[in-house]
Amino acid sequence: MEARAVVLPSWAIVSPGRRAHIERVTALLDAWSATMALSTAEQQAWHDAGRWHDALRDAPLESVRAIGEPLDLPAEAWHGPAAAARLRDEGESRASVLEAIRWHTVGSAAWDATGRALYCADFLEPGRRVAAERRAALAAAFPGDPEATLNAVAQLRQQWAARAGHAPHPSTSSFLASL
Repeated sequence: MEARAVVLPSWAIVSPGRRAHIERVTALLDAWSATMALSTAEQQAWHDAGRWHDALRDAPLESVRAIGEPLDLPAEAWHGPAAAARLRDEGESRASVLEAIRWHTVGSAAWDATGRALYCADFLEPGRRVAAERRAALAAAFPGDPEATLNAVAQLRQQWAARAGHAPHPSTSSFLASL
């Protein structure tokens, strides 16, 4: 399968390293959606969620907070709601894509397959060095068993957050309870 171009919005603010992350996440989503033989529309939704999810990750926090909806999120998660709001204001109407981007750092019990796939791909993309073999195995398993992979990813993310002393966000708690 030939790699699809990752085109960021003109307003994206990303470092070269962040752009590389976005490209790896999007490539993983593209590979999964093709392997799973999803419809063309669903493949495009996964691709777009990947390419837009971190479009404002490297923007100044003040400007990101001003764009996004006033959500009770930690500062490192503000970029998701801000990017979703910006995309919505520019005419993006696919709720699954907007919700995937909005909640990709903390999870959402209301997600469909697009949000769940982005959550996994953002965590499992091959550029991450910590537990690289385990991540690669989970990434390889996703197309055959997305639900089991999602459960494993959610548990790992929660364990690592707890070790770092981060309490789960209420959306994360609802998301975990829904699994």
